[in-house]
Amino acid sequence: MKTFWIYLKSKTFRIKWGIAMDYRVIKENDVFFLTDEKGNIPKSHPYGLGLYTKDTRFLSEFSLRINGEEPVLLSSDAAENYMATILLTNPPIEKEGQTVLWRESVQIERKRFIYNGVLYETIKLNNYFPKPIAFEMSVSFDVDFADMFIVRGFQTGKVGNRTGQTIDGNTLTFHYIGADNIHRATVITWDRPAVSVDDRGEVVFSFSLRHGEEQVVTFMIQPQIGGQTAQKIMIDKDDALRRLKASYHEWHQKITKVTTDYKPLQRLIDRGIADLRVLLTDLGYGPFPVAGLPWFGVPFGRDSLIAALQMLPFYPQVAKGTLITMAQYQGKKLDPWRDEQPGKIMHELRFGELANTNQIPFTPYYGTIDATPLFLVLLTEYVKWTGDYHMVRQLKSHIEAALQWIDKYGDRDGDGFVEYHQESSKGIANQGWKDSRDSIVHRNGEYAKPPIALVEVQGYVYQAKIGLADIFEKLGEPDRASLLRRQAAELKEKFDEAFWMEEVQFYAIALDGKKQQVGTITSNPGHVLFAGMLDTQRQNAVIQMLLSPNMFSGYGIRTMAEGEAGYNPMSYHNGSVWPHDNSIILLGLSKLGKSKEALTIMEGLIEAASHFEYDRLPELFCGYSRSFGKPIPYPVACSPQAWAAGTPLVFIQAMLGLFPNGLRKEIHLSPTLLDSMNVLKVENMAIGNGRLSLTVSREGKEIKVDIHENTTGYDVIV
Repeated sequence: MKTFWIYLKSKTFRIKWGIAMDYRVIKENDVFFLTDEKGNIPKSHPYGLGLYTKDTRFLSEFSLRINGEEPVLLSSDAAENYMATILLTNPPIEKEGQTVLWRESVQIERKRFIYNGVLYETIKLNNYFPKPIAFEMSVSFDVDFADMFIVRGFQTGKVGNRTGQTIDGNTLTFHYIGADNIHRATVITWDRPAVSVDDRGEVVFSFSLRHGEEQVVTFMIQPQIGGQTAQKIMIDKDDALRRLKASYHEWHQKITKVTTDYKPLQRLIDRGIADLRVLLTDLGYGPFPVAGLPWFGVPFGRDSLIAALQMLPFYPQVAKGTLITMAQYQGKKLDPWRDEQPGKIMHELRFGELANTNQIPFTPYYGTIDATPLFLVLLTEYVKWTGDYHMVRQLKSHIEAALQWIDKYGDRDGDGFVEYHQESSKGIANQGWKDSRDSIVHRNGEYAKPPIALVEVQGYVYQAKIGLADIFEKLGEPDRASLLRRQAAELKEKFDEAFWMEEVQFYAIALDGKKQQVGTITSNPGHVLFAGMLDTQRQNAVIQMLLSPNMFSGYGIRTMAEGEAGYNPMSYHNGSVWPHDNSIILLGLSKLGKSKEALTIMEGLIEAASHFEYDRLPELFCGYSRSFGKPIPYPVACSPQAWAAGTPLVFIQAMLGLFPNGLRKEIHLSPTLLDSMNVLKVENMAIGNGRLSLTVSREGKEIKVDIHENTTGYDVIV
């Protein structure tokens, strides 16, 4: 069987070619559970199935059997994200030529959810055989306490040791002492007497069921790290589920509600909202979105910031939690091992054994060029939506540190552009959002050499400085505002001169270490549309290129144009379609009033989503044209993934043409509708100090707007 390596989110992950990647995953806060479709974790599964928290695997085997036989799958559903339901039945079971259990005699229903750091799994068995039956059900557990980076095949290193198992009544506990000298344990408890408990991890139950009778056993599995012994008292399953459902009800009461008569869009919006809820985590500073499941359920600077930006029209509190979390981990010193400099916003934070022992630099790792300006962009957009100047005052020192990083460490050669260069021996080579090693490539096929100045990063810097200038002026600091505007104007002038390619009427993706243009046609310049940095003629040229057949696949804008030397529709960054990439372009198009082009992109992505499980936009998909008949999945993509889930939320903002301005107390609306829809109703949208509710409807050839509620304190300008 062939083994190959895929660069996934800038980390390497080894998978076996030909093995199906179907899985089921649920998550709550920082615990997630990844199994196969049957709900099992087979030993040594190549996809790294398990129960994880803090970048450690706390279950590496979880296998259910009936009389020693593996059940047959009937259905498997994890549409709710926080709860999975799996339906199984028994195969025919014989012993010495005699039938012991007729096939499909027992219905086996597995329901699982996570609450307060505990995995709850209820197994319900129902007898559909016409007579009484008796059988054994066994469940096998094992734990390797492996670090996430080892599971993914990215890293080896010095690790700790298993220190045995203990059995205490209906509780089995696996123990481990890590190389970081931290005690880790997996505590497994069940609520039905077992026939036998093996300290190697097998628990056996005996069942005798009359016709139509059902019996239940519930497992509660808790990862423990360090001094968590006080948490051994677990909440009752029914109470835990009630609390979990209540938290979801509260979430839906708080967020913006969207109703439309166009069902494909409605399903996509509902799915995006559900996915974003399950991806929220709180490290103590407020909720923020982690990057994606299964492998990136941790803080990511770029991903978390962009997803929070996408969520502003739905739940601006996530932006607040994201900003405060990123500020807490802002760089404080010069540390090449972590690519850290003072004022820099992190790339990725990990909590496992290898990180704790400094074998990998992710505590956190700072190798990202765009997170710092994106931190400032999110802050300025958050203030426009909320008018929350207290956040600006609270984060003032962090804002100043980020600006200083942009001018000093981001632009080390003083040419006016922010550039990246990897310093860490175990860091990331390409440090923009296209962070695979082959993503920055010249038109002749040669890879660009650092330091590299990316086109979109200059746009983020411009947008951040213009936005902050307006805020500082409002807060009575006109000199600070004037300096930022002057810097932004100088950047714009230099940018047009250095990045514009007259012969192709488009911008280069980057400048390489020799200040030469990396001229490959990519989606990156589309991000600059949102920054408001381009003059009319050139922004129109950029839009025309992005919607050209070489760039637009019919399902979305490709990351690289068909026909370029580096183009590959199957690649991670060089020809695939990334929904979030399209969403940032959509924000720019909507801001510029380019509704026709925006609708074209939205229609393509909505059609693409209908071909994926649960009407969910994946992290990315292959860039083949629509002539193939359906979008082609990328071999390994996170699902759910935060900024993909946030993309349909951007559709709503883009269709409304909705851009609040808390500085002027105005809400600008320029609504339009997809051809297939007639009504878009938006309720309970948090803006300023209140809520906005409105309906956009089609009446003949006209688009009508009805404002039902406006307690924001802002004037609505249509």
